[in-house]
Amino acid sequence: MRALIRIVGLGPGDPDLVTLGSLEALRAVGRVALLLAPPELQLFIESEGVTILRDRIADQALFVRGSRDAIEAFVDTLGDDDLAIGVLGNPLSDFPGLPILLRALERAGGRSELVPGMPRATLSAAIEMPLVPLPPASAHYVWHDLIEIMARLRRGCPWDREQTHESLLPYLIEETYEVVEAVEADSDGNLCEELGDLLLQIVFHSQLATERGKFSIADVVDGLSNKMIRRHPHVFGDQAVSTVAEVWQNWDMLKALEPAAKTRTSRLDGIPKGLGGLQRAQKMQEKAARVGFDWQSLDGVREKLAEEVAELEHARRDGDARAVREEVGDVIFTVVNLARTLGVDAEGAMRDANEKFYRRFSYMERRAQSDGRTLGDLSIDELEELWQLAKTAA
Repeated sequence: MRALIRIVGLGPGDPDLVTLGSLEALRAVGRVALLLAPPELQLFIESEGVTILRDRIADQALFVRGSRDAIEAFVDTLGDDDLAIGVLGNPLSDFPGLPILLRALERAGGRSELVPGMPRATLSAAIEMPLVPLPPASAHYVWHDLIEIMARLRRGCPWDREQTHESLLPYLIEETYEVVEAVEADSDGNLCEELGDLLLQIVFHSQLATERGKFSIADVVDGLSNKMIRRHPHVFGDQAVSTVAEVWQNWDMLKALEPAAKTRTSRLDGIPKGLGGLQRAQKMQEKAARVGFDWQSLDGVREKLAEEVAELEHARRDGDARAVREEVGDVIFTVVNLARTLGVDAEGAMRDANEKFYRRFSYMERRAQSDGRTLGDLSIDELEELWQLAKTAA
């Protein structure tokens, strides 16, 4: 057999608790054999365009419990067609027959893939279900262990004892950008590690506040959870929305009712001034657009960009350095508007452009070095020739 058997966790049985990852995994295969799924969940899966093979597994209860005969009989019927098996909860914790099934598939030459779901026992158990194998001599820790480790570090490590909210800010910013880098590199391993480093910063700041009697990590979790529930009545309440625009409209309305909004004098308040310039510009433009202050078409943005470039040229001819700086800012702000109108993240596009320039310039340096020269030794024509080569090679 050459079939891929995708074992998909479906959560506790409530359609609202089926994760997007599980749904995508089911849709990708298109066919699923469900194990003891309630009727409501079956109807939901069919509504997502997935075909349920109701007689594919004869005795579902025996299969789930790990009956070797039932599992091997099922594997014997597999051919070359891919198939999903839908399991209530998380297959890693709620499917006793999983090890037997995986071994049977391996013996038969089949391929298997696990897609976790919400555990059946308690949703909080999800935090204790690691998916990545630990290296040798490593231990398994959970949330409360991390909080204790942080408290012990503050007591026992000289460096940790010296830290303050202010001294930690550079690390918080650095770790945030390293998460971004891991995502853009499409590296799950690095992303897992960098998210841990970012989480450490959150736990560290919370520990500092706990020691001063201001708030604890429990307050952070409570505040966040209540905020998410309060701002999503279409998920946790009975409000209905049908578009992303309606979600944003409700979000803004609910935020305006919160205490923090009472001290703000502008809709643009609350956007951190410490954001990168491109990112802050796009955030402000998005907020303005949600009240109708926006271009009616892409042509309007392009005309505005041409106008700003002309004003920059006028300031340059006048030799007014202050005006040149201002007009350059207006040009960049309008370019951000152009990116937003096209559905492009301006900050991300700028990072991509920086990386592209880095690759090409590094290529030029390597080519020059291979000839025993540096870029400073080359004429402008030679540099241009190398640049054109770099554009095709890097």
